[in-house]
Amino acid sequence: IHISVMLFFHLFEFMVIFTSCGGVVESGKTLFSNDAGNWITLSGKRNMPHVVLVSGDEEYRSEEGLPQLAKILTERHGFKTTVLFAQNPSFPGVVDPNYTQNIPGLENLKTADLMIILTRFRALPDDQMKNIDDYLKSGKPVLGLRTATHAFNFRGETAESPYAHYGNGSKEWQGGFGRQVLGEKWIAHHGAHKHQSTKGLIAPGADGHAILNGIQDGDVWGPSDVYTVRLPLPGDSQPIILGQVVNRAGEFEETDLTYGMRSSDSELPGLETKKDRDGNEVQFDKNSPIMPVAWTKSYQLPGGKVGKSFTTTLGASTDLLAEGTRRLIINGAFWCLNLAVPTKANVDFIGNYTPSQFGFKTDEYWKTLNIKISDVYASDL
Repeated sequence: IHISVMLFFHLFEFMVIFTSCGGVVESGKTLFSNDAGNWITLSGKRNMPHVVLVSGDEEYRSEEGLPQLAKILTERHGFKTTVLFAQNPSFPGVVDPNYTQNIPGLENLKTADLMIILTRFRALPDDQMKNIDDYLKSGKPVLGLRTATHAFNFRGETAESPYAHYGNGSKEWQGGFGRQVLGEKWIAHHGAHKHQSTKGLIAPGADGHAILNGIQDGDVWGPSDVYTVRLPLPGDSQPIILGQVVNRAGEFEETDLTYGMRSSDSELPGLETKKDRDGNEVQFDKNSPIMPVAWTKSYQLPGGKVGKSFTTTLGASTDLLAEGTRRLIINGAFWCLNLAVPTKANVDFIGNYTPSQFGFKTDEYWKTLNIKISDVYASDL
């Protein structure tokens, strides 16, 4: 049993106690993990909703962004939060986004009031998928970020999974979890990856929507590019933010955090040339029509209750550097929970938030980095 370490700090004006062998409930907030250190929970205020944040993507650093969102939800707004991570079963308690078949702790969804998910092409075992399936059949809300549109993928030896219909290429669900629950699956990059960023504009008819509290045109921005979606979005989907494709003004910088893109960039791409399905070259404007990058939708699984979802195809850890993008997500959480959305939610960072570039990493990279889940919050608390 590890000895609990009590840390006092004036910035948050509360006591945090961490122990790797369970929660220690004291006055104020409490940080604790499960016995194996496989996930982390911040206790929040008494009787506040429980938000479970599910990370697990190889590209957009959900293992960095979701813990920061959890801290904001807890420290700024009082929610109880639990963050889950992809892990190789051979190295429990160590973050491994490249391992696509294991996210321990999904049983926390049994007590969750909201699931925030940013996974990519996962093929989870049946017992883990059952927790997700049960949660969704209960009609509880879902907030999907970035690659959650293609959160699951069951192929090869996993194709016989009873949850294969959740996969991005599912014919049974015609687009899997992404299309059926969130409103769209993975289609394509609409903006040029690492060269064209996303500037958020309020969608026509969305003025006054609570999710937009404290948000104006241009506040939402991200270096991650706009995704293609098919229009109109299905069912009762309502676009909230449209993603204007914006050219990079400066030079491409491979080692720059945002690859040379900046929120101050303003040049629009204009007409570009591509080949249609018949091989003919055609000109098109990436901003006509302009793609939704945030929308609401209701969903209902077969045999389940009606629920609602909020989705934004932004969500990379570097997207969170924009205050407006953080506010969009935090507002979305309040809306999903049927709570009054703050007029201007406090989304200030907790601690020193230093995200990494989005991009794929090798297995050796993660093995060498050796991020222990029990240390994820160590630099802030």
